[in-house]
Amino acid sequence: MSKFKIPVQTVHSGILQENAVMLGDKSMKKLKIPAHGTIQLTFGSFRQEVTVIPVPKSDILRVSEGLARRLGLRQRLALNVSYSSGSRTLRLGPIIGVLVSRDHPDQPDRLFGPITMFCRELTNACHAQGAYVYFFTPEALESHSTSIQGWVYDEGWRKLSLPIADVINNRLTTRKVENKPSVQHFLADVKSRYGTHFFNEKFLDKTEVFEALAQDATLQRYLPESHALKGFAILKKMCGTYNSVFLKPVRGSLGKGILRISKDESGGYRLLSTTPMGTRKQTYSSLAKLFQSVAPKMKTTRYQIQQGLPLMEVGKRPVDFRALVQKNGTGKWGVTSIVARTAGSNHFVSNLARGGTLSTAREAITKSSLPSGVKENSQVLLPRAALAIARGVETYIPAHFGELGIDLALDQSGRIWLLEVNSKPSKNDNTPLNDQKIRPSVKQMILYCRYLAGL
Repeated sequence: MSKFKIPVQTVHSGILQENAVMLGDKSMKKLKIPAHGTIQLTFGSFRQEVTVIPVPKSDILRVSEGLARRLGLRQRLALNVSYSSGSRTLRLGPIIGVLVSRDHPDQPDRLFGPITMFCRELTNACHAQGAYVYFFTPEALESHSTSIQGWVYDEGWRKLSLPIADVINNRLTTRKVENKPSVQHFLADVKSRYGTHFFNEKFLDKTEVFEALAQDATLQRYLPESHALKGFAILKKMCGTYNSVFLKPVRGSLGKGILRISKDESGGYRLLSTTPMGTRKQTYSSLAKLFQSVAPKMKTTRYQIQQGLPLMEVGKRPVDFRALVQKNGTGKWGVTSIVARTAGSNHFVSNLARGGTLSTAREAITKSSLPSGVKENSQVLLPRAALAIARGVETYIPAHFGELGIDLALDQSGRIWLLEVNSKPSKNDNTPLNDQKIRPSVKQMILYCRYLAGL
């Protein structure tokens, strides 16, 4: 089956009827489309029988204004095209839908809040790859609908009625919204009716990830000892085994709500907690008294208790690593990037939201106090660990993921540990938009969408 990119142009409805398209004879030969026959034109969920009129010395697909409106095409653009002679189907696209939490129509420059520039970048990248992208919110969802109200960028944001996408990327930022019946019903409906692919289907929680990966003997070496915090007994056992332990909200992100417990010199216990202003320190004469202060939090927040690790440091500040692991154009996992995150001066977590700073993994490892032989080895082993963990998540957790943010750490001897896996890696505007430069992570995402859609 031949596939290539073709310019699509809208012509006046008086020149061309809605049930006909004009196609250059060169393209017709390449695609092996019979002249003047009827075929089915598809674009996402859109389907229509059309007659193909060959045009000599042209490589353009022309459609009428009325058909373009139903397709959701407003401007001249190039789309991938493929033809299946068995089903007599001419496919355009793919259409990629991005499900986002909210829009702000009164703020066109920040329509989708901090991910607006990512959405622009994704639009530019789709134009370059012959794909079509739109953005929609849960408010736009209706079950059993053949179209959806979505935002497209064309010299400004505009809202159009659009076909259901071939592939949907879930960028919802809260579990509450993701678990709404309207969201779940819509996704089940479009999967069954149109074969829509939906990736990054759900949030992961820390207990789920560690319990799933522990089933794989080859991944156990990366897992710090970790349990659901059910009561005082497990806290006492972990604090008796390790110099420090971390209590992490099972469903937390951005370093919020993390607690660090360690013994102090007097025989008591020190509790450190993250706040926007820095680290809050409290001391308790006994572990039982410390537990009494934490217990009320456990009524509303589930915690994972995890072995504390003596992390690699740069300038006496702990460092961890965020690996972005993505599916590629052949459906295989690959490591797109690994960055080092160094904790801020008043923090014990490295998240950027808590004052952490970014650098390349190589730069941080080179500046660290790791032994020199370990430094070289670590740069090879970190991406290997990230890939193995991504494959483990896919194997042991029943959901479809196309990209994962995998947080890793090196301890002071160079051993690699998994800290957590994030199924919604950040797309916030922390990099300047350059219309000429599209990040590899954005290109990779579109290649995977094209692979899923077969376009």
